[in-house]
Amino acid sequence: MTIAFVHGVPVTTAVWTPLIGELPAAQQAQVVRLSPPGFGAALPAGFGATFLDYRDWLIGELTRLETPVDLVGHSLAGGYVLEATMARPDLVRSWVCDTIGGYEPDYAWHETAKIWQTPGDGERHVEETFAGDVAQRTARMNAWGIPSPTAGEVALAQGPEMGRAILSLYRSLPGNTLVQRGRDLPAAAARPGLVPVATGDDTGGSVALRHRAAQRAGARAVDLDGLGHWWMLEDPARAARMLTSFWTGL
Repeated sequence: MTIAFVHGVPVTTAVWTPLIGELPAAQQAQVVRLSPPGFGAALPAGFGATFLDYRDWLIGELTRLETPVDLVGHSLAGGYVLEATMARPDLVRSWVCDTIGGYEPDYAWHETAKIWQTPGDGERHVEETFAGDVAQRTARMNAWGIPSPTAGEVALAQGPEMGRAILSLYRSLPGNTLVQRGRDLPAAAARPGLVPVATGDDTGGSVALRHRAAQRAGARAVDLDGLGHWWMLEDPARAARMLTSFWTGL
C-alpha cells in the first residue's frame, strides 16, 4: 500500500511534514509526497497549469506508484484527488479531500480566489504575495495562518513561477465550473472517501454544505472543531489520528 499526499496553493510538500511525523512508523514508511508542477516542482515546458492538467498530472503520477494508493489532497489539490478518483478508480484504494464543498450548487469562491481569477488584480496580488526576500515571504505565510518553521520552508519555493501557475489554475475554473463538474460527484463513491471538515475554514463553504457534498460522494465527513484551513499544521496529531482511523477501517 502507498499513501500519497498532494498539497495545494500556494505551498509545498512542507505542509505535510508535521502530520506525517505523527503517523505510525509503518504508515510513514508507505508515504510519498507529490509536488504539483509550479508548487515545489518545476513547470514542464508546455504544461498549461489548468485544473484538468493537474488532474492528468496526478493520474500520471499514480500510474508510477504501487497500487492500491490512499490519496490525500488539501485545498484545491483535493479537487485533483476527487477528479483522479472519478476518472481512474482502478488506481486508488481510498481518497481524502477537504475541499469537496466546491462541487455543491450553492458554493461561492472565497475572496482571494476571486482576486486571482480577475485579470490585473490577480497579477498584482501574486506579485505582492511573493515579493521580497524569504523572511518577508515567511512573515506573509505566518499571516496566512501557516506556522513556522513550515512557513519558512514554503517561502523558499515561492516566486514568479508559482504565481503564474496560480493564475492559470484559478482562471481555468471560472464561475460555476466546479459546480458543473459536481454533477459527476457520485462517481467518487466507487472508492471509500473521507472529508475532513475544519469548522474554522471559511474557504470551502459552510459545514452543512461540505457534509452534503460528502454524502453525495458516498464519503464519511469528520468535523475538526476549531481548526481552520491549515488543519494538518494546527493539530497534526489529531489529523494523523483521523487518517489512521480511516485507513485501518477500510
